Amino acid sequence: MAQLKKLEAFHGVEGPVLTIVMDGVGLAPSNEGNAVYRAYTPTLDMLMEKYPMLRLRAHGTAVGLPSDDDMGNSEVGHNALGSGQVFSQGAKLVSESIASGKMFASDTWKTLVSDCATLHFLGLFSDGNVHSHIDHLKAMIEQAKRDGVSRVRVHILLDGRDVGETSALEYVEPFEAFIASLRDDSFDIRIASGGGRMKITMDRYEANWAMVEEGWKTHVLGEGRQFASATEAIETYRAETKVIDQDLPPFVIAENGKPIGTIEDGDAVIFFNFRGDRAIEISRAFDDAEFDRFDRVRYPRVKYAGMLEYDGDLHIPSRYLVNPPEITNTMGEYLADTGVAQLAISETQKYGHVTYFWNGNRSGKFDEQTETYVEIPSDVVPFEQRPWMQCALIADALIEALESGKYRYYRVNFPNGDMVGHTGNLLATQCSMEALDLQLARILAVVDRLKGVAIITADHGNADEMYELDKKGAVKCNKDGSPKAKTSHTLNPVPCIIYDNFYTDAYTVKAQKETFGLSDVAATTVNMLGYEAPSMWDESLIEMK
Repeated sequence: MAQLKKLEAFHGVEGPVLTIVMDGVGLAPSNEGNAVYRAYTPTLDMLMEKYPMLRLRAHGTAVGLPSDDDMGNSEVGHNALGSGQVFSQGAKLVSESIASGKMFASDTWKTLVSDCATLHFLGLFSDGNVHSHIDHLKAMIEQAKRDGVSRVRVHILLDGRDVGETSALEYVEPFEAFIASLRDDSFDIRIASGGGRMKITMDRYEANWAMVEEGWKTHVLGEGRQFASATEAIETYRAETKVIDQDLPPFVIAENGKPIGTIEDGDAVIFFNFRGDRAIEISRAFDDAEFDRFDRVRYPRVKYAGMLEYDGDLHIPSRYLVNPPEITNTMGEYLADTGVAQLAISETQKYGHVTYFWNGNRSGKFDEQTETYVEIPSDVVPFEQRPWMQCALIADALIEALESGKYRYYRVNFPNGDMVGHTGNLLATQCSMEALDLQLARILAVVDRLKGVAIITADHGNADEMYELDKKGAVKCNKDGSPKAKTSHTLNPVPCIIYDNFYTDAYTVKAQKETFGLSDVAATTVNMLGYEAPSMWDESLIEMK
């Protein structure tokens, strides 16, 4: 049992304590591409003007990523928010394992490369460093050749989300040159299939299994529209569909009408994403003989591995190349052991973030008696078509829970700023922010009535920077003079607003520090509840008087 100790001078707020995560809402200059600034948000404007607000680092080393050039993401952001600590995360762990040679000395790697007819690599094809990194793929291909693998096929999921929206050829063309330099009489390597990450394979939270089925047909069965090369496929689809990379349809590379890289008995498959949320479903399709979420038609007997173990409790997949971070002493566990009743709520798109990732990549609850998790089903439509998403339904359920008086601590994620921000549609993202603002007003009115406190923050930026910027901060333009849309996260800090109309005599909000980050929110939260923060957590943003 890891119980919290009571504060001596402050016994906690009388009402509930909330952490409200405005997913993808960062702090950026007030320019034409800032959807947060451009939106009509009277509640958020009032909060930033009237209440204490600190700027928190939500990217790079502040959330365990290799460098401060690395964008934060929802996974590592919620790890930091929920654990109160910073742990080395997927990208850094994989890079370290490759550099040290530990990955290639592992039993998993040796099993995969020994006696396989074809070694297949499948994953997100970019250097966005959120789900994957192309350098990891290249290092594994080079090692596979050294280890005597004779045939390799690569199945590429086009990004356009964590990198430029139409940057696919900037990765495909150099990669084709790279594999051509390795190809010889004893080493046959080709790109075999692909498609946009939001069209095939990379679904999450079981929101749309049809995406995974489409990926299975493409990569495994070799079914789909055929092209001579990935470049031809991308150029053709761009001309025909006018969509960005993440939405490009699937394609199969073929010669003489025959796919060049179907996945067959005796092959080995590596899913080279290191982030788990969009890797679990395809891993289940490969790894589970009893799988029934769609008809696989043909189930090849292969040796399958993920880059990491994507679900540590369900052990998905059964083989993996790098051990994931061991995140311990999370806030959820401490509160459960202390007997503090908790509610976690979001819609499907971010439900796993306020549960699994918040709890340190742990499935399930710490205590069935005191914890309640609520999932509001997400719409299965393009997010720009319904930019309000399910924010009103989330607020309805949260307000009902608040008024029930059953819980002391609540955490909620509103996905709008992130999921709509990823579409690159500025007007839709403005609308998403306006919808969120309405719900903030509703929730805070109830918080006041119950004499509670809310900590309003975000996990990373996105909606705050909807246009690509040059090094001088000017908006980049397309050939036709229109602004170039940005679909990725940002490097901007995020707000942390302390909303409290009752207890400010008991504490002071600390002066801004450059070192403040997402991991400081946990200690702040338990202080508001009347407890000391555990010694291994990062510092609180408030100081008791």
